[in-house]
Amino acid sequence: MAVKITVENCVGCGTCIEECPSDALSLKDEIAIVDDDLCVECGLCVEVCPSEAL
Repeated sequence: MAVKITVENCVGCGTCIEECPSDALSLKDEIAIVDDDLCVECGLCVEVCPSEAL
């Protein structure tokens, strides 16, 4: 299942970006975005997100 961002919950902290082993996450306008072509759906970003935006 692809990782999806709940924009309303994202606080732009970047914790998910630091954790992502495939560099599939970035910030745009202080909101995390996922590059589906790079994401390997490991779930590490979901585990570390403090605002449950993923």
